[in-house]
Amino acid sequence: MAYFEHEGCTLHYEEYGHGVPLILIHGLGSSCQDWELQVPVLAKHYHLVVVDIRGHGRSDKPRERYSIEGFSADLLALIEHLRLEPAHVVGLSLGGMIAFQLAVDQPHLLRSLCIVNSAPQVKVRTASDYWQWAKRWSLARILSLDTIGKALSNRLFPAPEQADLRRKMTARWAKNDKHAYLASFDAIVGWGVQERLSRITCPTLVISADHDYTPVAQKEIYVKLLPDAQLVVIENSRHATPLDQPEVFNTTLLDFLKNVETTTQDH
Repeated sequence: MAYFEHEGCTLHYEEYGHGVPLILIHGLGSSCQDWELQVPVLAKHYHLVVVDIRGHGRSDKPRERYSIEGFSADLLALIEHLRLEPAHVVGLSLGGMIAFQLAVDQPHLLRSLCIVNSAPQVKVRTASDYWQWAKRWSLARILSLDTIGKALSNRLFPAPEQADLRRKMTARWAKNDKHAYLASFDAIVGWGVQERLSRITCPTLVISADHDYTPVAQKEIYVKLLPDAQLVVIENSRHATPLDQPEVFNTTLLDFLKNVETTTQDH
């Protein structure tokens, strides 16, 4: 467990293993704790860095507006703090948006990019979009984090054999700071870098759960805009794929990373 400071905010990160750097960025209301099923596997092969983004986990939770650009700037500061060579970067959901932002702004810092159940923009365009976001925005403000945690766990881990995972994740979500959670939620709406995706020249893997919030078809559209990207769909999974399908997720990611390393050596 280690800390560094960026723009007056103390941020928590953890390092494991040796070799080429591999950075994991968690999603909204999560923390580096939620990579627990990846850390032991990935740390055998890479210098693994997991970070709690501002407002989450053991990082500070400043009372201010958050932005995807700000989260990305924190990540850039961590890369510079650790003096990392170009890294493999993996982002889940909100973490995927942060990874996209870093990749379009600082493409030279990425050896590869892996985006999990995420998108390069969240634009509210249609009446239906507005209604969906208004509903989620209102519920996030009205409901307690305990209630939100229960609802999310029931939705993401519905199977009878996932009862322990449901209980554990409900308890974790309930520990979130409400102000930081809402500020992070607000940072997502209206953000986008889709028109700049051609800047991402590194090999890119897009992982989508078959039952993610957004359909696979939406991922197929933006994968075509990336210069060197492939899409893998993981079956019987919802939004938290690293937790509900850890073995398939880990194998898929490791196969991709090994392929990137091999191709890089060949050139």
